[in-house]
Amino acid sequence: MEIDFQDNTDLVPESHFELIKGLLELTAKKEDVSNHAEVSVTFVNNEEIQVINRDYRNIDKPTDVISFALEEQVDGEMDIVGEDVPIALGDIIISVEKAKEQAKDYNHSFERELGFLAVHGFLHLLGYDHMTEEDEKKMFQKQEEILGEYNLGR
Repeated sequence: MEIDFQDNTDLVPESHFELIKGLLELTAKKEDVSNHAEVSVTFVNNEEIQVINRDYRNIDKPTDVISFALEEQVDGEMDIVGEDVPIALGDIIISVEKAKEQAKDYNHSFERELGFLAVHGFLHLLGYDHMTEEDEKKMFQKQEEILGEYNLGR
């Protein structure tokens, strides 16, 4: 899987890119995602994610992670599938500031929070959601399983 990282904050160490890459690859393997899949992960500050949250979700406040899926099929749309055709899953945007705040609030490491947000965003790209209690339980259980397997459990 191809993962494109962009750090608009210059605050994320290279080792954290490797951590997230490993987590997303583990998640992709568990979810049977094609080796030809592509995803982008962008690190931003609270101000930048607030603008995105306001413009795309009509919520004018910073959030921790936002995902934009590119592979959602619309009714009547044709499948374009080929062995060598890359599958662009979408974009994951993470607020580094919010991740640091939440790591402190939840009393765990910044690495664990960053990993949680990356896996959470990636699962959204794969179609998981938490709009109902049942869906939330399924999604959060999957996140904890993946993080635990990667030694980032609670």
